[in-house]
Formats: sequence, structure tokens, C-alpha cells
Amino acid sequence: MDFNDSIEEAAFREECREWLTENAPRKERPDEVFGRGMSAAELMQAAREWQGRKAEAGFGAITWPEQFGGRGGSPIQEVIYRQEEGNFKVPVGAFNVSLGMVIPSLFVHADPEVSKQHVSDALHGKELWCQLLSEPGAGSDLGMIRTRAERCSDGRDGWIINGQKVWTTLAQFADCGMVLTRTDPDVPKFAGMTTFFIDMDAPGVEIRPIRQANGDAEFNEVFFNDVFIPDNQRVGEVGGGWKVTLTGLMNERLSIGGVMPPELWRTAIKQMQDCDLGYGQSYGQGDNRTALQDSAMRQQLSDLYLNAQGLWLLQCRGLTALGQGREPGAELSVAKIVAARTLQDFSYFAMDMKGTQGILTAEDLGDSWQLVEQLWMGAAGMRIAGGTDEIVKNNVGERVLGLPPEPRADKGMTFKQLLG
Repeated sequence: MDFNDSIEEAAFREECREWLTENAPRKERPDEVFGRGMSAAELMQAAREWQGRKAEAGFGAITWPEQFGGRGGSPIQEVIYRQEEGNFKVPVGAFNVSLGMVIPSLFVHADPEVSKQHVSDALHGKELWCQLLSEPGAGSDLGMIRTRAERCSDGRDGWIINGQKVWTTLAQFADCGMVLTRTDPDVPKFAGMTTFFIDMDAPGVEIRPIRQANGDAEFNEVFFNDVFIPDNQRVGEVGGGWKVTLTGLMNERLSIGGVMPPELWRTAIKQMQDCDLGYGQSYGQGDNRTALQDSAMRQQLSDLYLNAQGLWLLQCRGLTALGQGREPGAELSVAKIVAARTLQDFSYFAMDMKGTQGILTAEDLGDSWQLVEQLWMGAAGMRIAGGTDEIVKNNVGERVLGLPPEPRADKGMTFKQLLG
């Protein structure tokens, strides 16, 4: 395992750092968050503008082929850029699904004319794409989707879509979406699906934001009510929807390096130093004790530090594989489980230190509380997104440890038979 950049990687890191220094303000604190006081629409507009600037400079989609406007770079370069960008106060994350999962599926499987029409606009932030996969009855098992696409019976060359999707990230701001549908219920569940792309303002598309506990609405329900899609908006072959979906899911591997906020344990130390436990007067001492002086609190800090360091070591293994042109191993699946739990533990810890004030928001407690608030609201979702803890553990057990797979009662059955 290599902990250091190669000569080429170090040169690329310096290039990223120089460009970011010239184009964005550096964070004053590791826990500083972009967009304090901005509305969701304002944040989205800022993200579009920042994506456009990155694209012009060659950092918008580093791993994309050059013919699509990318840099033709390596996955390790993408990770290096994200590491450096994390030190600057800029909008991040809004285009992860659009550029990291959806558009790569588009230029691999769609007609070249479709790519020519949409890829450049997506790269420069002019178009935002969402991914319409999960449904109320098909989350971890996407093979159970029920959103139907049926051939038009009125002479039009196209399809009519009816159904519902849920947990669709940023659908309310998306210009286009890629939707996985059921086109043949008389074959096994993964063989009867087809993918289309759709204009999100098309007649019959209804978007309902899902209001989260923090007041934001990052996710949405999307309903399709007799939505017409011409056949030239089909992506891939009829019945080939699962292949298209897998292309997008495989690109998720590039999200490594962007899960843990930089130096989270140092943020915890600063909060412990600022937290007065009020024990001093009770024990007749001259001054009160901070959380950092409390042995039980220091034990929790140690646990946080060890988890963060363990995640860094797992990341180094993944980055070493990417840098050598190999696929990362199971370390990335394990890292997802540990990272989500660690972020939750950090937010619990920070809130416990505040006592009754721990239920207050950043509006009451100041900017330094914004990261805690975001992690408290969002870390639980990380344990669901991209596969629940249970699903990921099953994958690790079966595909890495070689344990016997769980029995599958649906093997060889058609989708219609599964519905009973």
C-alpha cells in the first residue's frame, strides 16, 4: 500500500491547488460549510456556475473521454481533485449523480446524436440530470420496479409511462432524468426492464419534494401519469435497462475520498475545548473542566480518531488500486458502512456535549454548528443510499468472504409470477 502521491500525482495535485487558490476562497475552518443563509434555489444556481468554471478549466469531469469534453484522466486524479476542493469554500455535490452516474450511462448506451445534444450542456452545468430508480416497493432490490412503459397503440413511435419513483435527488431542479421502467413482466425481473431519458417538465410528470427534518427537500417523489416518451429517447436496447443501470452504479466507486469531512477529529477536539462541563465548582476546584479534560469524553474522541484513521487506511488501499489501474476491492464497501456510522457517532457526541442546547440549530448556535446539524440530519440516510447496511454486509459476505448466499425463492421466476 502506497501512502504517497507518485511524481505525476503530486504534479496534478499542485495544479488543482493552484487553480482552486486562484478561483475560490480557502476555508477558514475544516468544518466550514458553503451556502450559509442561501436558499436551495440560490445554492443550485451557485453550483451550476461553479460547475461551468470547473469545466472550462478541465476539472469538470476529469475521467470522461476527451471527445465528450473530459480530461481523459484517471480515477485517482478525480479523487485528488476532490480532496483538494474539500479545502475550499465552494458548492459541492450537486452534480455527483448527474455527471458521475447518469451521463456516463448516456454516452455509453445512447445514440451518438443524443450524447452530442446533451453531454456538453450537462458538463458545463447548463443541464442537471437526475436518476429515477428507487420506488416505494423497490429500493435495495431494483429488480422489483413496477413503473410501466408500454408501446403506444395510437400509431405514435413511442411509449407511455405510468408509475412512481421516490428518493430522487434534486429532481425539482433537474432538467432531464434517466428512468428505469418495466417493459416486459413475462420474463425474469432483471431481464424485463428498459431505460429512457425524459424531460422533467414533460406533460404528466409530477414532482413532489420530500420535506426532511432539517427543512430541506433534497429528495423527491416523482409520478408519471400517461407520460409520452418517443422511442428515440430510449437508452440502450429494449430489455437492456439493467445493463444501463449497472453502468451508472459502477461509476459510484469514484465517490471515495469525498465521504468524510476533512480532519473531523480536529473539529471534535475544538468542540471539546470549548465545552465547559461545569464540574469544577462541584468538586471545590478553582476552575471548571472542559470536555477534553474528561476521561470518558476523551475515550469517545479516541474512538472517533481510530475510525477516521481506519477509514483513511482503507481509502489508501482503494487509491493505490486505482493509481495502479486496478479495480478497488472490498475496502470501499466496508468503508461506506464505517463512514456512515462514524459520522452519526460524531454528531451524537457533539450534541451530547451541548446538553439541552444540543437540540438547537446552527441558526441559534452559529456557523460552527452547521456541520453537526448536517451530519445529524444526513448521516442516517448514508446508511440507506447506495444499499442499506444489511445489503452491503451481505455483498461483502458473499462476494468477498465467500460465504454461502442467502436462499433466493425468486430465481428463474418471471416478474408477473413474483407479483402473485
